[in-house]
Amino acid sequence: MAKIAFLGLGVMGYPMAGHLQAAGHDVTVYNRTATKAEAWVKEHGGAMGATPQEAATGAEFVMTCVGNDDDLRHVCIGEGGAFGGMNKGAILVDHTTVSAKVTVELYAAGRDKGIAFVDAPISGGQAGAENGILSIMCGGDEAAYAAAEPVMQAYGRTIKRLGESGAGQLTKMVNQICIAGLVQGLSEGLHFAEKAGLDIREVVDVIQGGAAGSWQMVNRHKPMADNHFEHGFAVDWMRKDLGICLATANETGASLPVTALVDQFYKDVQRLGGGRWDTSSLIKRLRDMG
Repeated sequence: MAKIAFLGLGVMGYPMAGHLQAAGHDVTVYNRTATKAEAWVKEHGGAMGATPQEAATGAEFVMTCVGNDDDLRHVCIGEGGAFGGMNKGAILVDHTTVSAKVTVELYAAGRDKGIAFVDAPISGGQAGAENGILSIMCGGDEAAYAAAEPVMQAYGRTIKRLGESGAGQLTKMVNQICIAGLVQGLSEGLHFAEKAGLDIREVVDVIQGGAAGSWQMVNRHKPMADNHFEHGFAVDWMRKDLGICLATANETGASLPVTALVDQFYKDVQRLGGGRWDTSSLIKRLRDMG
């Protein structure tokens, strides 16, 4: 069992930190809004730190799950950042979806201090975090990954190292690119079914076991049928992720025409007031267009 700090208690981080505590680890949490950390300690035990540095002091592993590049920089190397409290040989595992650029930057900053940095973005949504069955895509040094993998097993079902620093984030970009086109295709298919007078649920019962089947179809067709989107992975966060994908594509020379188009469709959903709706709300855009 390890001494662990978990920084960031959003819809993903809160249950992930809980799984670590339940597995017997000694967990100290930090959250920018302290009341969230207080609630976590009341529910799970453990301890809380007033700053990332305080939470990370003496920790063997520091897990981060925050919002974006700037948030990650702040909790790692900003004033009161985690790197200031970590000892040589400690390992920081970042579960945030950020750019590969900031990942490599923080990997280098950690290396200068004798701190290992593993980029480990996650997929599986809130339900995956709550049930401890996330997919975790990792990049970084082999030794650091090997040490961190048993810890991540508390909330991960599929965990794999894809290469050196940044490889995990690049793989997460692949994940988001695939989801974007898939959800748009699913939305169009279900919208077509509605316009043709078919029952969405009955249609999905028939096709979900065939070549068209997907996680999104199985898990999202019912709320899509009900026009219910107050759950899941927010459109605002998806647009953040797709922005990273498109910027990286410009750097690598990759062509992402469908991804760019779906990103604009999500922009339309934001204009409808759906920034916090689940990504499956693309179907509402089609309904509102008539």
